[in-house]
Amino acid sequence: MDEEKNIVNERVATPLVTHDFFYDLPEELIAQTPAEKRDQSRLMVLHRDSGRIEHRIFHDVVEYLRPEDMLVVNSSKVIPARLLGVSEKNGAPMELLLLKMLPSGEWETLVRPGKRAKEGARFVFGEVLRAEVTAVLPDGNRTVRFTYDTNAYRNIYEVLNAVGNMPLPPYIKTRLEDKNRYQTVYAKEEGSAAAPTAGLHFTQELLAELRQKGVGYGEVTLHVGLGTFRPVKVERIEDHLMHAEHFCITPEVADEINRRRAAGGRIVSVGTTTCRVLESVSDENGVVRPMSGNTQIFIYPGYRFKAIDALITNFHLPESTLLMLVSALAGKDFIMRAYKEAVDERYRFFSFGDAMLIE
Repeated sequence: MDEEKNIVNERVATPLVTHDFFYDLPEELIAQTPAEKRDQSRLMVLHRDSGRIEHRIFHDVVEYLRPEDMLVVNSSKVIPARLLGVSEKNGAPMELLLLKMLPSGEWETLVRPGKRAKEGARFVFGEVLRAEVTAVLPDGNRTVRFTYDTNAYRNIYEVLNAVGNMPLPPYIKTRLEDKNRYQTVYAKEEGSAAAPTAGLHFTQELLAELRQKGVGYGEVTLHVGLGTFRPVKVERIEDHLMHAEHFCITPEVADEINRRRAAGGRIVSVGTTTCRVLESVSDENGVVRPMSGNTQIFIYPGYRFKAIDALITNFHLPESTLLMLVSALAGKDFIMRAYKEAVDERYRFFSFGDAMLIE
């Protein structure tokens, strides 16, 4: 595999401003719970060549994928990154949200309330995990060092599975009964602070059906950070600083993508995170390279896609970088028309909501 690299943003000329990506969404359309069956959520199909929109069920995606195509997914696994504990000093409540593990083994975190998390402050979570604040970062985040009984737990992830909670987005107010529903069925590599939600619609049976049809399958990894949910606060979208996220694509997956595409197949990205990986590692001819590193690629209208031909995605927040990405692929006017139709048709939005196929 190529050495680890940092992929920086590719700037493109655009006259668009952030408010161009605003749309009205009734609060009752924000999905609070997942669909009863993963593949029975609704699917809106956008045909870029004709501007046509279809309304289907997610399982119908089988009909749209061809035997020569390749489905590429993000196999990152969400960690129970929300920790509820107390101050070791006075028992006051404290909440930590883990963002990423640093090379030192410490973690960058969000903390609430911040006034209790000065450097040197110590906290206890579930009597088995202790944390000490080692630094206060310029953006207000904290780095913390964890300690636990290494005889009882093999690694920090085992401890988190024992005492942590799933870090659901702030717009989800309903308690999640089964934490596996905020996890894809193919999740493997622990490290995400949020789910790659486009993949939540797949079942093992649906994936087997696609394989039986001849559709290729490959996994990449991108650990999703909470920057995914950060609003764009600048007027000119090209001034937005994209967060960095760690990714990896293996030689085997890269080779299969290149082979399928050379033979005339389409590369179908499951989710914007997978899309960002593939576009980060692609050359001008669409050839992808095996690589690991960090990407800050920011895709918005004017961007020329090189690696993907179709995208499966959820419905995204107004004025978000994810809405800008899908607008770059399908065209802003088409996307905004589709979103208005989704509202009119009472689709369910965001992480636990319905899906869209852009082909």
